Amino acid sequence: MYFKTRTHTCGELRENNIDENVVLNGWVDTRRDLGGLIFIDLRDRYGITQIVFEPNFNKEAHEAAGSLRSEFVISVEGKVRKRPEGTENPALPTGQVDVMVNKLVILNEAKTPPFSIKDEIDTSEDIRLKYRYLDLRRPLVQKNILMRHKMYQVARKYFDNNNFVEVETPVLMKSTPEGARDYLVPSRLHKGKFYALPQSPQQYKQLLMVSGLDRYFQIVKCFRDEDLRADRQPEFTQIDVEMSFIDQENIFGIVEGLMKVFYKEIWNCELDLPIPRLTFDEALEKYGSDKPDLRYGLEMVTLNNVFANTTFKVFQDHIKNKGIITGLLAPSCGEYTRNQLDVITDFVKKLGAGGLIWMRVKDNDLEAPIAKFLTGEEKKNLIAALKAKPGDLIFILTGPRHKALSIMGSLRTEMARRLDLINADSAPKLLWITDFPLFEWDEQTHRYYAMHHPFTSPKLEDIEFMESDPARVRARAYDLVLNGSEIAGGSIRIHNAELQAKMFKALGISDEEAEYKFGFLMNAFKYGAPPHGGIAFGFDRLAMIFAGEKSIREVIAFPKTASAVSIMDDAPSTVDEEQLKELHIKIR
Repeated sequence: MYFKTRTHTCGELRENNIDENVVLNGWVDTRRDLGGLIFIDLRDRYGITQIVFEPNFNKEAHEAAGSLRSEFVISVEGKVRKRPEGTENPALPTGQVDVMVNKLVILNEAKTPPFSIKDEIDTSEDIRLKYRYLDLRRPLVQKNILMRHKMYQVARKYFDNNNFVEVETPVLMKSTPEGARDYLVPSRLHKGKFYALPQSPQQYKQLLMVSGLDRYFQIVKCFRDEDLRADRQPEFTQIDVEMSFIDQENIFGIVEGLMKVFYKEIWNCELDLPIPRLTFDEALEKYGSDKPDLRYGLEMVTLNNVFANTTFKVFQDHIKNKGIITGLLAPSCGEYTRNQLDVITDFVKKLGAGGLIWMRVKDNDLEAPIAKFLTGEEKKNLIAALKAKPGDLIFILTGPRHKALSIMGSLRTEMARRLDLINADSAPKLLWITDFPLFEWDEQTHRYYAMHHPFTSPKLEDIEFMESDPARVRARAYDLVLNGSEIAGGSIRIHNAELQAKMFKALGISDEEAEYKFGFLMNAFKYGAPPHGGIAFGFDRLAMIFAGEKSIREVIAFPKTASAVSIMDDAPSTVDEEQLKELHIKIR
């Protein structure tokens, strides 16, 4: 089947092309038969051009067009003309012209697709993913993929301009499970042994620092066998970065420069620098989260000082036990009904709260079930601390510090939703979170785990507490948060074997286990490792936010479902016995 390759794309023709003879290739988007005239909207990834089949212009082409249906692949030759007055389409860049067709070649017919190839469709995500190759034809999905492509190019250009070297690291590596579960790959040649797919290139990029490649980056695939959600996939993409002879400020400078370029190139807006910073403790007290959304206010307020001398036993007990009393103001919500308040109380109870204290703010007073237990001075100071006005509503939670603050943080988010404080016009908000705890305690295993990873350096002034009081040790770690989502995280690394051994000891990792899992990295450190640190962006999540989507599946070409299944090609799938036998595997 002979056809001519296109002279123009379907988004290219303008009035300056009038009277030109052109060739267009693409898909039939819509077909309108007006008796003597047939109008086709021809689509490719660049746009849509209207083509016209008229029997008086070319009878043969007009007759052939009678069989055209949605999603047929065609090639047409014709002459560009200005559309007749009154038929222009200002919604299309090509809407001032159309093409009178004198030759049609049908390159491929198409079955009726299971959903319309347009942006607004009413179909399930499973159907979209099963026919993802059709879903990818939709303009909005293509726009997301093209934006992602642009972000790749922006990142590569930025890092190259700043003397970074892009280095590919292995996809088949040694299993060093710390944190998420590894994906394992059985070795055919080495019976009973396995490779792991990398959860990140962490150890390799540190080895590159030992190698003297002082500025590394990579746009890299990573794999984690863990439970999924809207912004998580079993395989995901990172922008991975590592630098030598630097401190935290150098990392921040590089990252802020990249974000400024992203803002300009993708959103066409300016990012004011420097990006604001909060410590982990400050973020928890003000927002109940280490990834707070700053697009709205609703700051939480610690009220321990307000009730320092209280006779109210609930507050007394938690203050004595080093707990916290935290308050949240819901502006203009003082008229909430008892039923509405019960719904909100149930919300926090499901998160683990024992209950919720609420107070309606009246003129110079508070209306609440517990009001009779508070002195006039306490009420006055409470109103002042929360800057409350008549008609407002106060929420109070009390309990163990981290638990109470986290629950109140969730209530803060819920109230923002109820008050409709976030909308499409909300300015994006970036934030650095610093000074994370180095360790987190796990109640089930009764041991400490690294909050980030075991190569994160403690703050130098806290090293003395690593054995005596691990919970007190802060990390030289940092996260970058955009609109309430963590988009990047990193740390200054441990670069000497002695401190790394101390870290392994604090984590309960024996010398033998450390040697088995990380010996190659520890040995490398003995040959002169420079001070180094880095950061990794969750690229899928970053692209999701820049695209204005709610799920990373919308910015990944071939994503998996929430249960890690690819419906389109039926992965994961069974394999035949011969393959298993070669890999020395037997399925029980």
